[in-house]
Amino acid sequence: MRAAEEALIVVDVQNDFCPGGALAVAGGDAIIPEINAMMRQFPVRVLTQDWHPADHKSFAENHPGAAPFSLTQMPYGPQILWPTHCVQGSDGALFHPRLETAPGDLIIRKGFRPEIDSYSAFFENDRTTPTGLEGYLRTRGVTRLTLVGLATDFCVTYSALDAARLGFAVAVKMSACRAIDLEGSLATACQQMMQAGVDLI
Repeated sequence: MRAAEEALIVVDVQNDFCPGGALAVAGGDAIIPEINAMMRQFPVRVLTQDWHPADHKSFAENHPGAAPFSLTQMPYGPQILWPTHCVQGSDGALFHPRLETAPGDLIIRKGFRPEIDSYSAFFENDRTTPTGLEGYLRTRGVTRLTLVGLATDFCVTYSALDAARLGFAVAVKMSACRAIDLEGSLATACQQMMQAGVDLI
């Protein structure tokens, strides 16, 4: 068992991000056995869950004529327009059935505000609207985080960078993550994390 101040953050291991899903990450389900084993090793375990309304502004279909993976400008900056995914209450939004969620202490749902996307487990994409995760971890006495899940180059990276900015010691277990790798986004994300002091293990 890890020390009491250590937490595992399991990012978005949901059906829509796994093979067969609306925004599938290649090999996304292959990381589940390793994550399940890690869940038993940490005293604090948090799962995040994308939880979008159908009219979410980050969905390409809600921008007439826009193609998935194109860019648009939002009040908080550039936004990739995604295929519709992880819609509240849908099968795609559910955790993958092989993921052992019972050991989890907390589920953080994000992206539920239609006007703003949310990659990070800590903040919406405006980088200021909090999810409440920081406060929860502080009250549990957590100082060290290990992140796993989907996708390495988006939600995992944004979460890791925010956690480091908040003063947590942060590691990303790369073998328990998979990436979208959109036009070199994985290499860019890894460089950003290393520059922020995140350990890639």
